[in-house]
Amino acid sequence: VQLQASGGGSVQAGGSLRLSCAASGLTFSSNYVAWFRTAPGKEREFVAGIQKWIDSSTKYVDSVKGRFTISRDNAKNTVDLQMNSLKPEDTAVYYCAADSRSGTRYSFREYGYWGQGTLVTVSS
Repeated sequence: VQLQASGGGSVQAGGSLRLSCAASGLTFSSNYVAWFRTAPGKEREFVAGIQKWIDSSTKYVDSVKGRFTISRDNAKNTVDLQMNSLKPEDTAVYYCAADSRSGTRYSFREYGYWGQGTLVTVSS
């Protein structure tokens, strides 16, 4: 199983980025998929997640609600994170993760599959 995260970069505050996570050896639609981030000096935190199968319900950490959107493309087997109105505090390495169990798990320790991380830098 491999997860490949991409789309990070440097933007100014107020800008947008779209992260994408592609999987091989794993079908995203049958897994709960989440995006986490690790900011300098902080623990990895849950950012957004999308439920598996037809449910596809989503969860977001409060700090990104209304600005970030997680979505899944079953045909491409990808999960994207659209990030708008970016703030300097969004600066972090972003990771995608997957777990076969249903339900949102907010701890990074509960996910079995991880992408390699992509850096997002937001300048003021």
